[in-house]
Amino acid sequence: MKRIIVTGAAGFIGSNLVNKLLDAGTEVIGIDNFDNFYPRDIKEGNISTALKHPLYTFIEASILDIGTLNLSKNVDCIVHLAAKAGVLPSINHPSAYVDTNIQGTQAILNFMQTNAIKKLVFASSSSVYGNTDVVPFVESAATDSPISPYAATKKAGELLCKTAHHLNKKDIICLRLFTVYGPGQRPDLAIHKFFKLIDSGKPIQVYGDGLTSRDYTFVSDTVDGILLAIEHVMANSNVFEIVNLGNEYPVSLNQLIEHIGEISDSPMQINRVDKKPGDVDITYADISKAKQLLGYAPKVSIQAGLEEFYKWFKSNNG
Repeated sequence: MKRIIVTGAAGFIGSNLVNKLLDAGTEVIGIDNFDNFYPRDIKEGNISTALKHPLYTFIEASILDIGTLNLSKNVDCIVHLAAKAGVLPSINHPSAYVDTNIQGTQAILNFMQTNAIKKLVFASSSSVYGNTDVVPFVESAATDSPISPYAATKKAGELLCKTAHHLNKKDIICLRLFTVYGPGQRPDLAIHKFFKLIDSGKPIQVYGDGLTSRDYTFVSDTVDGILLAIEHVMANSNVFEIVNLGNEYPVSLNQLIEHIGEISDSPMQINRVDKKPGDVDITYADISKAKQLLGYAPKVSIQAGLEEFYKWFKSNNG
């Protein structure tokens, strides 16, 4: 039986991944510190089902302290999802992002070395591509011009992983995730906020002209990609790969609002304000490598994904 550590296990992506691993008969050790970026009760709800599973152990702790935890059992792989999220907050509080996203990733790598753990899947971000008009984004593109501290910390995490592969022979896949959404997603993200505002009869605040585009990727597709990455890194040696996990169909902010309006079937008010600093103009994944290397095949269209989210939203918001 495989034994896997998942950091950020109470988060949106992490909790979905944990549930899938447990369903497959994998023993999982989840670690999360319930960062106050959004309410604790949401994360407690995320893990409520998993906590009842006999193959699940949950530890409330910071990844910075992973070296002090009593994790004496052999571990086959770590999936490192834990991070401080958000572009704008990283501009306001860059040191906190350096501490968690860079120092925390190094703490994971130190723990791997101390405990002879060879396999890692690391969650990076599409934000490392910066503000480029060369689309779609391919993994071989230059990523040395981040436009937010968050993006810089994710790039740094990739470089730390590359160094651990080179020096300590760790097998690592860095997954660049593209705007993951779906039932249970963070309340600060656009799709969740927009549905909530429309449902409350309040205006939507739109940054800029609405032409910015995102490669929205439904959470089940992202989790499937992570599972495929785990399989690949577990089955192979001398692995270091950087792989995009997106949907390869960018959707503009204006198009997203139009879809949301059709699904909610409610009148919308839109207030346009200046574009936020640190926001890129477009994210657009070339997923050729993910398809060829991992067998990745996203299935959920933006329309279907938004409909699934809205069903969840209505059932959880009266």
